[in-house]
Order: sequence, then C-alpha cells, then structure tokens
Amino acid sequence: MIRSGFAKAIAVGACVALALPAYIGCAKEAKPQEKYVTFLSLSDITGPSAGLISPLQETLGWGIEDLNSRGGVDGVKVKSIVIDTRYDVARAASAYKRHQADHKLVMAFIPQTAAGKALAPLMDHNKLSSLTPADGEFQAIMGRTFLLLTPYQDAFGATIDWILKDWQAKGKTGVPTIGYLCWDSPYGREPLRGGKEYAEMKGVKLLPPEFFPVGAADHTVWLTRINNAGANYCIIGGVDPTPSLIMRDANKLGLKEKIQFVDALYCGPDEPVGIKLHPEAVEGTVLCSAILRGDEARKNPLIQSLWTKYANRPVTEMRALSP
Repeated sequence: MIRSGFAKAIAVGACVALALPAYIGCAKEAKPQEKYVTFLSLSDITGPSAGLISPLQETLGWGIEDLNSRGGVDGVKVKSIVIDTRYDVARAASAYKRHQADHKLVMAFIPQTAAGKALAPLMDHNKLSSLTPADGEFQAIMGRTFLLLTPYQDAFGATIDWILKDWQAKGKTGVPTIGYLCWDSPYGREPLRGGKEYAEMKGVKLLPPEFFPVGAADHTVWLTRINNAGANYCIIGGVDPTPSLIMRDANKLGLKEKIQFVDALYCGPDEPVGIKLHPEAVEGTVLCSAILRGDEARKNPLIQSLWTKYANRPVTEMRALSP
C-alpha cells in the first residue's frame, strides 16, 4: 500500500511537471507596474480652517493631476492620498501613522501649525519631508519641513512697518498702540514668537494679546478690551470667515472709526466668504498677503490655465488660495 501510494505521488508530480511549462507558455505576460511615489495630505476639509485649506487642497490635486497627465517626472507619477483631519492634531497623527509605510511616501502636506510641530520629529525619524503653510520655527531651525509661504513672523513684522508708515502719513506723533486678536492655537501664537520682539525693537506699544477659542461666534469681549486699552491699530488673524466675523463685531461696536484693523496672517477676509457675507463691515480692512488675490490672481496666465482646465465653475468663485 505504501509503495502504491508513493508511486501515485510520483505519477501526479510528473504530470504537473510536464504540464507546467505549457501552462506558463499560455499565461499572459504581466504588465509592467506603474512607477509612482506617494504624497500624503493631512488637510482640514470640513473643520474651522476649511475655508482656506479646502481650496488649497483642491488646487494641489489639480497640480498633481496635471503633472501625471504629462507623464509625471521621468515616468514616475504621484499618488495623492487626502485625509480630512478636521484641524485636529490627534487625527493628523493617527492618519500619518497609518500611512507612514505606504509605497514610496516622499512627502506630507500638513496645513496646520500644531500638527506640523507635533509630526516633525516623527517625519525626521522616518527621513520624510513635509510642507506646512508659514510656521517660522521651521525657517529658523532648518530641517525636513518646508514652508509654502513667507513665515508668519515676517508678515507680522511687515505689518508693524506698514502701521508705522501709516501712522506717520496721518501726521501722528509718538508711536501707535497696537492690539492683537487671534485664535487661541499654535497658529495664533506663532507670529508673536519673534514678531513681539520686532515690535519692541521698533518702539511701538503692543498690548497684551487677546486669544479666543477656534470657532468662537462672537468677539465683542476681546474687542472691547482692546478698545478700552487705547488701541490705535489691531492686528487680527484666523481663517476666514473668522476675520470677517471680527470685523462684523467691530462694526457693531463702532470701532472701525477709532481703530485701523489689519489682517496679518494671510487668511482673511476672502471674496466668496466674508467679503460676500459682510461687505460693509470688512470695508477698509488692510490685508497682509503672501499670495496673489482678487483680479491679480484671476488674470495670472498659469492660474487661468489651471482654472479653465479643472475648476468647472465661474472664476468669481475663486478663493484666496485657489489656486
């Protein structure tokens, strides 16, 4: 019985061996695998900064699609993975850990100051690079995190310079008193890490900063404190509609005639958002911007090309960072 079983096994093995070459010969040749690298976006699509980040993420998608349509770089295309972090550091960290071992992950886009700071050590350990909007820490301490825009500190300093020139142009003597009103978050505090020292060097009187919770619906308490402290100017921030809501409340309090408001953090008021909702309130607000906006953006040849090809909607709907 053992001999018989052994003989059967040999016979079956011989048949498989004889049939295998024929099977291999009939099999279709495997298609060459497409070469690609992975780009991970940890973006706020539905949270408090979505008004700015959502159009920026959309534009990044257009850029990647356009690059891939032209064959990528030396035949290597980009696979884009987008995760909605809702402006939450824990969500961003969790998403990064899930995807850190993805095929040839080369870079992450982290448009949130707090998440960028939190994930920088992990990305450095993994020898990966990231993009973040304007966190000056990564400009001062060079590493693997790169900035999309001029650092917030530079914007703050440029705003101080503008305020001093405006003050002198109005024939004022002495130095102005300046308030600061922004989100209670790393984003809101970052401009003062260097910006405060610059203001002191310029000799202006900078009031204690006023911070409010992200998503606050009313800002009258903080605006009233800034007014009572004698501010001539007030630097504001937050992602639109936040700056526009600040101006709405300032207008209700009658502060626009007493205080010149300047948005120094790139993100407000925007035409399809706050300017559309509160046109009278935002009128006269000065914006510090590191990007093309309004008609300048709409008339830019590259922007016109991308918008015409991918947007499928009127150019009047273009937001501050789109494209």
